Amino acid sequence: MRLTVDHVTRYLYDSPARSVVQSHRLTPSVFAGQKVVAWEVSVTGGTKGAAFRDGAGDLVQGWTVAGPVSEVAVRVQGTIETVDLTGVLKGHREVAAPDCYLRATHPTRSDAALAALARTADGADALALAHSLSAAVADAIAYRPGVTGAHTTAAEALALGEGVCQDHAHALIAVARVRGVPGRYVSGYLFSDADGQVHEAAHAWAELHIAGLGWVGFDPANRCCPDDRYIRLGSGFDAQDAAPIRGIARGAGREAMDVTVAIQQASQ
Repeated sequence: MRLTVDHVTRYLYDSPARSVVQSHRLTPSVFAGQKVVAWEVSVTGGTKGAAFRDGAGDLVQGWTVAGPVSEVAVRVQGTIETVDLTGVLKGHREVAAPDCYLRATHPTRSDAALAALARTADGADALALAHSLSAAVADAIAYRPGVTGAHTTAAEALALGEGVCQDHAHALIAVARVRGVPGRYVSGYLFSDADGQVHEAAHAWAELHIAGLGWVGFDPANRCCPDDRYIRLGSGFDAQDAAPIRGIARGAGREAMDVTVAIQQASQ
């Protein structure tokens, strides 16, 4: 599938900001499931800095804006070709050992309820167990926007029984860890849901490491594995670690953020 992306993130400051510094994970991952045709990231008034690939193999690009500014707009425009690998992250080069993802972070720390949910899953092998864990999370946390927030933990989302893709990913990572399966958070884009309906275009899911197979993606929010409708950007221990944009700015005012994302299917 050939997909086009137009993603704009605007940072609005109620008093001028200076020395805006950002790090971006906004470049699609390099693996067999996707191939970039064209891709450009721009920052109003920005100067591109150093870039590097982190231990997970994802590109991190630095930007600075000297200011003073009342608005900074980050725009991503690109075209990418994707193929369905049934969630398997084939051909992705990285140096971080999978076991490092067995470390809990605040959003993914398990409690008694998450541990109990993890024990309900079963499977004849590691892959079947992973599918069962993903299904258990999907059953336990209904998809409902507006109930949880950016700082909601997996335990809190499970207690509520509702959440969004971020909560599903955090919960899956938590229950997988209980069963000794490394899991990590993935940020990216989704063209549509399994029924072909327009879906929240900025999306998140989890990857679990399966011995003998490698990293495999699971999306409890849509009860599926990532296919050719998904664009993978980067990964991390949790949503904050894998955030497409992270940054700081100097100034006494408050910051507001506005995001628009449009994903469309393009002709071949």
